[in-house]
Amino acid sequence: MTEFQTITVEPRGHVLHIGLNRPSKRNSFTTDMIRELSTAYGMVEEDDDLRAGVLFAHGEHFTAGLDLVDVAQHLTGDRLPFAEGGRDPWRLDGTWTTPVVTAVHGWCMTLGIELLLASDIRVAAAGTRFSQMEVQRGIYPFGGATLRFPRETGWGNAMRWMLTGDEFDAEEAHRIGLVQEVCADPAATIERAIELAHRIAETAAPLGVRATLESAHRSLIEGDAAAAAQLLPDIRALFSTSDAAEGMLSFVERRQATFTGA
Repeated sequence: MTEFQTITVEPRGHVLHIGLNRPSKRNSFTTDMIRELSTAYGMVEEDDDLRAGVLFAHGEHFTAGLDLVDVAQHLTGDRLPFAEGGRDPWRLDGTWTTPVVTAVHGWCMTLGIELLLASDIRVAAAGTRFSQMEVQRGIYPFGGATLRFPRETGWGNAMRWMLTGDEFDAEEAHRIGLVQEVCADPAATIERAIELAHRIAETAAPLGVRATLESAHRSLIEGDAAAAAQLLPDIRALFSTSDAAEGMLSFVERRQATFTGA
């Protein structure tokens, strides 16, 4: 496996555990960290044995955002410096088929919120502090917040926080739908995210999960008509799989299904 310096990567069963790991710098993102996270997300999406990913952070904070001293000089191109063969952790590079659950605590600033918005299920610790503060630095969010924040939370809620850069708390993040759950403390938050990721990986049919996520991404990227046109072809293909047969049999036999991804 690739050696990582700024993140931790650990496969556990069918789930890849990814931890941001620059705690002394509040997990602020350097170009190296972006490349390593890109590599990890490539693993999540390309390894058929992985059925989910979980993203969390080591230390007191999820992330303080970009390390501008390191990253600003690399923003002359048309994209962030992703790894060769990796994927965009902010998921702005096409459809995705493997779900990611994210846990945040401490500071969750700027691109940390955008990592949340790019995830499929989002959990926060009660004391988390959020800010989409780019406008206070003379720039604007360029990791997907302008696309996703209004869609996920409603126009007024998104503009309230993006146009002011004000700080908000986990209760507000939950109220507007930025996160789905709030847990008592960081440890419980990470454990809850891990639990959800493993629940997907261990109890849901992998092919069904992939088809569901791909269909949702297709709707966002290509529009509802394109996604709708693929619904029946996809379900016909799924009905012919061993997992679909196992799902039906387990229902009849009133037992937990054992899916193989075939």
